[in-house]
Amino acid sequence: MRILVLGFTGYLGAHVADRLRVLPGARVLGAGRSAGAAFPVDLGTARPEELAKTLAAAAPDAVVNCAGATGGDAVTLAEVNARGPAVLCEALREAAPGARLVHLGSAAEYGPGAWGTLVTESAATSPVGPYGATKLAGTAAVTASALDAVVLRVGNPVGPGAPAAGLPGRLTALLRETDRGPDAVLRLGDLSAHRDFVDVRDVARAVERAVTAPGPLPPVLNIGAGRAVPVRELVRGLAARAGFRGRIEETADGGRSARSGEVSWQCSDITAAEAALGWRPAHALDEALAALWEADGAR
Repeated sequence: MRILVLGFTGYLGAHVADRLRVLPGARVLGAGRSAGAAFPVDLGTARPEELAKTLAAAAPDAVVNCAGATGGDAVTLAEVNARGPAVLCEALREAAPGARLVHLGSAAEYGPGAWGTLVTESAATSPVGPYGATKLAGTAAVTASALDAVVLRVGNPVGPGAPAAGLPGRLTALLRETDRGPDAVLRLGDLSAHRDFVDVRDVARAVERAVTAPGPLPPVLNIGAGRAVPVRELVRGLAARAGFRGRIEETADGGRSARSGEVSWQCSDITAAEAALGWRPAHALDEALAALWEADGAR
């Protein structure tokens, strides 16, 4: 089985590619902007006819799109997150119409959730910023493509390699570089929001199931822990893993993720993924934080 992974050197893409490489009979082909890509592809600028030639050369049985932008201006986000999937679908229809497409979406597409409720795939989407809006546009392109395609709407991934653009990666870097003694003070923004944190290894396993599952799949599947926890719980858990003995202060100027907006609650219903893929998360948040600190914090 030939599996083309776009964005194979990114945070999610690297974990996905590693997971797929152990599939019996699988040959994982890397595509993206990195120098080590077997198939150079920039979804933000590629023309459909050029990408179709690349896909024809790769001859994939499945394509996993992990490429995406989480930061930058609205134009950059739109080029990669919205235009990119649309170009990919058009090229696939020409060059490899029988290949399964697994596209990584984001729970940010839903926008604010009602407090205490789990969001199903049929819920209304109302993203609050450019990131969620452009990811939603990418999802629309995939679900309307008439391809054998599924969008995995991923919650807040946590684990080794977490980028500094997100809180887990940024906090890991802070804890690695700061004094961790009893007099230390760690100043962060408001940590009261609730998020559905999912281990990045569980995300990779969900992709594996989506690539190999027989028959057509639902157009969208939520991939999360199915449990919302206060961001404060993640911060305290990672600080404990780092041996931080100081004080954590939440301040107005401590910084807030540009993607979070004013979303105070976000939690996904993952029963559809269990029914379609036989998938449930295997790792608790504490395990994800332990893996993150062991790989990135103690280096």
